[in-house]
Amino acid sequence: QVPVVESGGGLVQPGGSLSLSCAASGLSLDQYTVAWFRQAPGKEREGVSCHSVSGTTFYENSVQGRFTISRDNSKNMVYLQMNNLKAEDTADYYCAVGHSDCLVRATIVPQLDPLNFDSWGQGTLVTVSS
Repeated sequence: QVPVVESGGGLVQPGGSLSLSCAASGLSLDQYTVAWFRQAPGKEREGVSCHSVSGTTFYENSVQGRFTISRDNSKNMVYLQMNNLKAEDTADYYCAVGHSDCLVRATIVPQLDPLNFDSWGQGTLVTVSS
């Protein structure tokens, strides 16, 4: 487990954009899988996006085409660009770092398994409201 800190959350109107940042410490990020999860009020935590060591990416269906995950290994930074935000995107967003590939443990449908990730940030709140 390594320190992970998210930032960039806030209040945005529907249709607007936000960019989240995640800083990881004490590791060579190029050797790790990185991901973003979110948890809305009263809902279970769900995987949003993932970026593998090889550079392949995964997006949950509801954010495909609107969100973009990226990383800067030289800076140990992970980003989530969120465009065309909807009220349904309101949630606490968590950055996660792990040793396994994005879809390890995926079964019937492609989805991110939090068990694949060892290090987690504290969360940053994104609120989409007019």
